[in-house]
Amino acid sequence: MAGGATTTAMVIAAARAGGLGFLAAGYKSAHTLETEITAVRQASIPFGVNVFVPNPVPITDDVYRRYAGALQAEADRFGLTLPAHPVDDDDAFDAKIDVLLANPVPVVSFTFGMPGHGVIRALQKAGTVVVQTVTTLPEAELAAAAGVDMLAVQASVAGGHSGTFSPEKMPAPVPIGDLIGQINAGVALPLIAAGGLATPDAVTGVLTAGASAAAVGTVLLRADESGASATHKAALVDPARTETTLTRAFTGRPARGLHNGFIDRFEAIAPLGYPAIHHLTGPLRKAAAAAGEADLVHLWAGTGYRHVRDAPTEEILRSLAG
Repeated sequence: MAGGATTTAMVIAAARAGGLGFLAAGYKSAHTLETEITAVRQASIPFGVNVFVPNPVPITDDVYRRYAGALQAEADRFGLTLPAHPVDDDDAFDAKIDVLLANPVPVVSFTFGMPGHGVIRALQKAGTVVVQTVTTLPEAELAAAAGVDMLAVQASVAGGHSGTFSPEKMPAPVPIGDLIGQINAGVALPLIAAGGLATPDAVTGVLTAGASAAAVGTVLLRADESGASATHKAALVDPARTETTLTRAFTGRPARGLHNGFIDRFEAIAPLGYPAIHHLTGPLRKAAAAAGEADLVHLWAGTGYRHVRDAPTEEILRSLAG
């Protein structure tokens, strides 16, 4: 889970439970990623790294400035200066691939889009299993043709950003079991199911549907090893937070989180535009989280968020295994 929720301690704890934890490369420098890989490697455990593939959604200066203007009053409350022009970057993708090739890890997963064939082949040659996140059968077919080793199949109910290749047009929602069945029938690759899996029955269901493994995220946000902000953790158990919403208001790319005031006020006017909108709202979200103002924070969560609990990661994962 990018943004700090997944820590090295959580990855190590996942291995103790018999699982495979993934470090989040997103929004980190290549140096920070390398440092975290070194820390986890010292525990002598299998683990993976998840990488954002550059798949920018362009935005014009005029559209960007209009949205920035709408946010300015909230930024003023915290004494923030918002970026005057769209900030576009590739999240240091090439530098992170260099780290992963120089210091190979057991598994690398990709999301938001597919890396080039050369990247896939180079990682495999280095001994790394390559996993591609997909949200539809056509995406799965593209990934299989590119030669990846496994697929992470993400349902629309998953928390955080959708891994869709086409953020400007979200695929129709399909229950995770049905999606696993569709992709399993069309692609001969092992599947990891993800999205809304927060109970032993849900995990059993996707394994029965044909998945080789289940991936969880939201259910670990209040785990002892979680790096999620106190504001985020509190919102997950706030009885007033009664639903999750797919929104582009925070980052310019569809992502699911707890419905809050920011979404109420800005979703209708929020443009697509990633990573420009992510960089625009980032300082405001960080300041609001520090101030405990949950209505201005991206409270990423999947539909199983009511099952979060305060416990060690190892205990939560073992309970899901049944």
